[in-house]
Amino acid sequence: MSSLAELIDNYLAGPRTLRQAVAGLSREQLLARPVAGKWSTLEVVCHLADFDPIIAERMKRVLAEERPQLLGADEKRFAAALAYHERNLDEELAIIEQTRSQMARILRTLPPEALGRVGVHNERGPRTLEDLLTGATNHLTHHVKFIADKRRALGLPA
Repeated sequence: MSSLAELIDNYLAGPRTLRQAVAGLSREQLLARPVAGKWSTLEVVCHLADFDPIIAERMKRVLAEERPQLLGADEKRFAAALAYHERNLDEELAIIEQTRSQMARILRTLPPEALGRVGVHNERGPRTLEDLLTGATNHLTHHVKFIADKRRALGLPA
C-alpha cells in the first residue's frame, strides 16, 4: 500500500503526462482517428476532462458522507452527446489540472486512515477513497497509452 502522500503525488502527475502526450499535435491530428474504431485524441482528452470531475465528486462524497451512493456514468453516451470534436484542447486540459489541484489540496488535509472511507458504487459495489484515488490515477495513465498509439499511427513520435 502506498502512502497518502505518494498517492496524491501520482494523481497530480497525471495532467503533466497528458500534456506531454498531446504536445505538438495540430487540430487536424487531434481530430484524426488513425486507429480504426477508436476515439480521436481530442475525444480521449474530453473523456478524461468529463470523468475526472466525476471521480473527484465521488471522492468528495466519500469524505463528506457516510457510505454514499456513487453513480456510474456511461462514457459512450457522454462521447455521443457532449460535442467532443467541438471542444478546445487547452480548456479540457485546464479542467483536469484544476480538478486535480483542488482535490489534492483537500486530500493533503486528511489523516491516512481516511483512505479507508467507503462509498457504494451502483455498478461496482463498495469503493474506498484509496480505490477512487488510485482509479483516477490509473484511468488517465490507461488513456495516455491510447494517445501514444494514435501518435504512432500518424507517424509521429510517441
